[in-house]
Formats: sequence, C-alpha cells, structure tokens
Amino acid sequence: MLGQLHDIDLQLLRLFVRVVECGGFSAAQGELGLSQSSISQQMARLETRLGYRLCSRGKGGFSVTPKGEQLLIAIRSLFESIETFRHQSNGVAGRLIGEVRLGVSEAVDRSVLQRVAAAIRRFRERDESVRIELISAMPGEMERLLLQQRLDLAIGYFSLAQRAFDYRQLFSETQHLYCAPGHPLFLVQEPDDAALQACDRVDHPYRFLRSDEPFQGKLCSARAEQVEGTLTFILSGRHVGYLPDHYARSWQDQGLLRPLRAGELSFEVAFHLARHRAQVPGDAQKAFEEDLLAAFA
Repeated sequence: MLGQLHDIDLQLLRLFVRVVECGGFSAAQGELGLSQSSISQQMARLETRLGYRLCSRGKGGFSVTPKGEQLLIAIRSLFESIETFRHQSNGVAGRLIGEVRLGVSEAVDRSVLQRVAAAIRRFRERDESVRIELISAMPGEMERLLLQQRLDLAIGYFSLAQRAFDYRQLFSETQHLYCAPGHPLFLVQEPDDAALQACDRVDHPYRFLRSDEPFQGKLCSARAEQVEGTLTFILSGRHVGYLPDHYARSWQDQGLLRPLRAGELSFEVAFHLARHRAQVPGDAQKAFEEDLLAAFA
C-alpha cells in the first residue's frame, strides 16, 4: 500500500497508464523507449508498492484487473489535478496579488480624482488579482494611519515633518481668502489691513498651514477641520476663511462667495504622495505607486 507519494511513484503510475493505452508491454516499448523486461520489472515494482495486481499478461494476452481499472480512474484524476496546479502556480508567478490601501484628502479637485482613476485603470490592465481600498480622510488622520501601517499610500497636504515617511510631490492647489454676502467686506473692492484684522476668521487646526497663510487675523472664534465646515462658517456672512479655489468656484459663480485681495492673500498648497519608509511594499503596492506617479507626471 502506498504511504507518501514520491516522484518515483508518479513515474511508475505514468508508465502503467502508457502500458494500458498502448495495449500491452510489447506495444509500449517504442512509446516508452524501454525493453519489455524493463517494463515488466517496473510494473512488478509498482504492484509491490500497491499490494495488488494491476494487469494480467500471458497466453490470453494483456488485460487490466478490476483493481487496475479503478486505479486508472484515480491516476487520471490525479494527473488532471497536477496539471491544473501547474497552470495555476505558473499563473501566480507573474500575477500581482494582495491588497493596496490608498488614502486621499477630502474635497480634492475633480482632476485629481480623474488621475487617481486613470492610475486604477492602468493598474487593472496588469495581470493582477488585487483588492484596492480607497479612504478619504484629513491629512492628520492619514498620517496616523500611515504610522500605524494601516495605509500603504496617501495623497494629501502634509507637514513633511515626519521622518518616517517618504514624500513625492504630485501637484499643488491655490487657496484664496473668501467672504460671503452679509459680511461687511463683501462689497468692499480692496479692503485695507485694518478692515481685514477686524474680521473673525475660521481656524484650520492642521497647524503647519497657518505659517503659509498670508492673512494671519488675530480674531478667531470659528474652527473647522474639513473644507465643508469652513465653507459653512464663511456662508454665514460672519467669518472669512481660506478655501481651495476649485472648491469655491461654483459658489463664487453663483455670487455666494468672493475672494478678498485675490493673489496678494492667496497661497499654494503642495500635495504629496506619502508612504511609510519602514513598510516594505509588496509587488502590488510598488506597481500601484508606479501607476499613480505616471498618472500625475
């Protein structure tokens, strides 16, 4: 009886199948390149390993025993499984597998989403079987998730102060200082510094941006982490605050927002692709990062 299956056992099983398909030992000599006596010896060895007769050969000719017929069915099933495994294992060798987790800042321009979509489309054209997860979050939250290695990559405006991260700049967006109808400066074409300092501004808690903001008003009774919150405060007509121009444009076109001293009080915010340098990326993460960089090139 067979215990563990070794390579020699597979060779003997294949020999048995060829002998049966050829109709006997003598007919199988040319197919196998072996003498009849050698085939007979190997068949005897297989029967010894199994513990039962597989075929009869004598004056009555060659025939397969009932147990031999049952074994043939099992052998063909085994070889089909081996062939399936071979094809699948060869396919996995060049295939990208696993998971990619990407964080993207909230309220980015539509062109940014289109480029991320282009990167996904390009990645899906690869030989892959990868689950992609997209997370929209504030920059501080994305940095936390990167540090915890719960994100592979993140696109956002970061402080660049995290030594644990690698950064690649992708694009920048322009931020203007806005007010809305009902605010004392909404109808003032060029408000002076004193008028601006009298304004109650919206504070953004992501601190590193404050040093870049040209308007540093001291009066501040509103606080919002997200763009939507900042917009809501501004629309109240009681506060001024910074918004991305792409986000504010439709509101401005409707006459519901107006930039204050555009250009002079505007500034650029750089967006980067960040990843944790201690997190060794897999092939899928590397390929997706390549496609992202190509999309933003």
